[in-house]
Amino acid sequence: MQKVIFLKYGELSTKKDNRNFFIKILNDTIKKKLQDKVEVSYDLGRMFIIPKNDNFEEVITKLQTIFGIHEIVVAYRLENKDLNDIKNNLITILQDKNFKTFKVEVKRSDKNYPIHSMELRKIFGATILKNKQNIKVDVNKPEVIINIEIRLKEVLIYFDSIKGLGGYPVSSLGKGILMLSGGIDSPVSGYLTIKRGVKLEAIYFESPPHTSDYALDKVKKLAKLLAPYNNDIKLHIINFTEIQEAIYKNIPHEYLITIMRRMMYRISAIVASRINAKVIVNGESIGQVASQTLTSMSVINEVVKIPVIRPVACLDKLEIIDIAKKIGTYDTSILPYEDCCTIFVPDHPVINPVKNKCEEYEKLIDYENMIYNAVKNRKVITIKEIEDNIYKDLL
Repeated sequence: MQKVIFLKYGELSTKKDNRNFFIKILNDTIKKKLQDKVEVSYDLGRMFIIPKNDNFEEVITKLQTIFGIHEIVVAYRLENKDLNDIKNNLITILQDKNFKTFKVEVKRSDKNYPIHSMELRKIFGATILKNKQNIKVDVNKPEVIINIEIRLKEVLIYFDSIKGLGGYPVSSLGKGILMLSGGIDSPVSGYLTIKRGVKLEAIYFESPPHTSDYALDKVKKLAKLLAPYNNDIKLHIINFTEIQEAIYKNIPHEYLITIMRRMMYRISAIVASRINAKVIVNGESIGQVASQTLTSMSVINEVVKIPVIRPVACLDKLEIIDIAKKIGTYDTSILPYEDCCTIFVPDHPVINPVKNKCEEYEKLIDYENMIYNAVKNRKVITIKEIEDNIYKDLL
């Protein structure tokens, strides 16, 4: 009898001919994250992980940050499928487990096993009742569900499962670039995009001296909090000062935000092309601010050909905050340091900008050269996955 962790794939199991592709990427991700701490093997139905040095808690904590896992289960694996051997091991496993009511579930994927599932359920239930005192069967609300799987080469016995993150393994569906501000919405958008199998790099627009080093540090912390889901994350830092000051000095103030966002989109698209990213990701939510009306989004979006994904577009603020708290970014996002999107905000920004006016106003500044210089002189830093013991220092 061997104590192991096994993973249920969930959504990955629906991929039919592509299932092995996704499972292999999940396997590679787990090995990269856990390095030499585990032994990993898999088939199309389950992935098995054997922690070295019995460090089950540490391994499970890491697995809970990996997309593509539906459930995490600690189980006992038996290679001998003899019925009496299964019964004896079952009683051994249950010796130190306290409960008053139970239910037995049997899954027989080995259809050649001579006893059917319903009969096995009765046999195992009777064995437990005979060997445990003061307990009874409750099929509706049992304290413990005892799961027994009869597989082709082994038997698995397990109890509770731990919910995984679901989704697809990171990088299985390509790369994107996240417009990471210091706010609540963009880290949540990044998390939701990574969940769909997209490996992210991030881009941040700073505007010194109008934005501070504290604002940059805040974004670095947010990137560190996203890194465990993304394995690591590259952060492209764009000096936006020259462009932002030119916009402020030369363009009617009601169009400041619209023109600024168009410039950010252009820069993001250029960086995306250089890193082979297929999409731009941002935290825009319909109607939340002036630049996020449908008209504004349309006028801003038209300056790029690359697709733009807005994962939180149809969520209200409270829903976004709930996710931010769940993934641990909320407390960092609300730190009071202004970014490019919150400085120089006009009193009455246009909510229905006109494309022709944008194009006319943009002729007032030499934005193409400024964009070229901003991209050329960008700083790129790689933020590694955060260590568990320093999470508290970032929140």
